[in-house]
Amino acid sequence: MDPLPTPSTQPGRDALAALLARPARALIALDFDGTLAPIVADPEQARAHPDALPALAALAPKVAAVAVITGRPADVAVRYGGFAGVPGLEHLVVLGHYGAERWDAVSGEVTAPDPHPGVEAVRAELPGLLEGSDAGQGTWIEDKGHALAVHTRRAADPQGTFDALREPLTDLATRNGLIVEPGRMVLELRPPGMDKGVALSEYVRELGAESVLYAGDDLGDLPAYTAIDKLRSDGTPGLLVCSGSEEVTELSERADIVVDGPEGVVRLLQTLANRTT
Repeated sequence: MDPLPTPSTQPGRDALAALLARPARALIALDFDGTLAPIVADPEQARAHPDALPALAALAPKVAAVAVITGRPADVAVRYGGFAGVPGLEHLVVLGHYGAERWDAVSGEVTAPDPHPGVEAVRAELPGLLEGSDAGQGTWIEDKGHALAVHTRRAADPQGTFDALREPLTDLATRNGLIVEPGRMVLELRPPGMDKGVALSEYVRELGAESVLYAGDDLGDLPAYTAIDKLRSDGTPGLLVCSGSEEVTELSERADIVVDGPEGVVRLLQTLANRTT
C-alpha cells in the first residue's frame, strides 16, 4: 500500500486528518484534463487515465460525493471519462462548463443554461481573425457549444503563439461580453459569471460537506484553490492537490500536496480508498 503524502502546510494536514476521520462527510472534487486525463495534442483524444475509474469507484462509496469540475461540456467529460454506468459511481456529479452545466449519474441527464449570445458572434468571427493573423497559423478551434477554445499546442511555437493571441482574443471576447480563460496552450472564450471556484463553493454548500479535497493542474483551477482558502477561513477543512507539470507552476506553489500528473492523482485516490472505511 502506498503511503499517503504528508501535506506541506498545517491547513492541509488538518484537512487530510478531517477527511480520514469522517470520510462520509468529505467531498472529493477533481478537474478532468491534466488531472484525471493526461494532456494530449488533440483534446478530442483525451481520455481518463486507465486506472482512474477503478480508483474513483473504490473511493466514491466511502465519501459524501465525488465531483468532476471541468471547462468541457458535461456530456463530453462523461464520455471521455467513461463515467456513465460504472458500479460505485452511482452518485457521481460532473459540473461542466465551469459549473454552468451539470450531469449526475442518478438521472444520466445534463442540465444546461441557454447559450450566451456572444458565443455565436465569436463563433462567426473567430476563424477569420485567426486566418488573417500570422499568429493564428497552426492553431485549432475547439467548439464547446457554450464556449470556444483556441489551442496553440500544434503551432510551430506554441508558447509564442499563445502569447501573441492573448490580446486580440481578449479584445474579441470583451466586445461580445465574454471573458478569456487561459490554460495549458489554450485560450478559451466563454461567458462570465461562472468559474470552478463558484461551482465548487455552491456544491459544497448543497452537499453540506465537512471537508473538501480539490485536485487540479491548470490556471482555470486557481479559482477553486481560492474557494478552498475561503472555506478554510470559514472553518471547513480543505486540501489542495496539484497534478504537477512543467507547463504550470502557479498551482504547485499554492498546493498542499503535489503529485506527478494524472498518474500521481490516481495513486492518491487509490491510497485514500485503501485508508478509508
